[in-house]
Amino acid sequence: MNELAELPAAERPQERLELLGPSGLRDTELIAIVLRNGSRGHGVMQVADSLLREAGSLAALSSWTTRDFMRQRGIGRIKALQLSSLIELARRLHTVPEHTQPLMREPADIARFLLPRTTGLEVEKFWTLCLNTRRRLIRCVEVTSGTATASLAHPREVFREAIRLSASCVAIAHNHPSGDPEPSSADVGITRQLREAARVTGIELVDHIIVGRPEADPSGRGFFSFRLAGLM
Repeated sequence: MNELAELPAAERPQERLELLGPSGLRDTELIAIVLRNGSRGHGVMQVADSLLREAGSLAALSSWTTRDFMRQRGIGRIKALQLSSLIELARRLHTVPEHTQPLMREPADIARFLLPRTTGLEVEKFWTLCLNTRRRLIRCVEVTSGTATASLAHPREVFREAIRLSASCVAIAHNHPSGDPEPSSADVGITRQLREAARVTGIELVDHIIVGRPEADPSGRGFFSFRLAGLM
């Protein structure tokens, strides 16, 4: 049963959605449409409002996990999974379409491209950016998800797609969920290993970018470039 249908007509988010379009609805109403129903003693609008107040803002929800949602009254496992899936879809929709082939000539270009992919992530992900001779992006490939270690970021996985696509060069990148992009000793080791692998494959490794957040970066840039640091 859809609890929203029992609300007075003027208060029904679905009717307001049809009348005003999604941009005309409040954040609480949009969340309520996704939830559809609350729980015993907690109406759907009440649950949606409580969710926003607990997070502090709609943007803050981008870092919530399924477990975080399940801690809220009125949200069970299925709804928590739906909400976390919706957030992941929103994150992917905000990435730059690969067919536009953006230029990746500077470290800041790579960091700017990856920022939507890293926002709200609580785990490390590792990417290979396959580039053509003009340093335009051919494809961005997620290699691993988890802590970036030498075993996870294996050269075979990092260069496999680049070889298949006949890329002239690659950039590698990963995120630091803490926001501080300062490289660890493991990050330095991975870079050395992949630099040697690049020589073997004949595909130039142009940079290794670690994406963080400006407010957590002592330099204020929000990313670390091994090339700019003279470590490539």
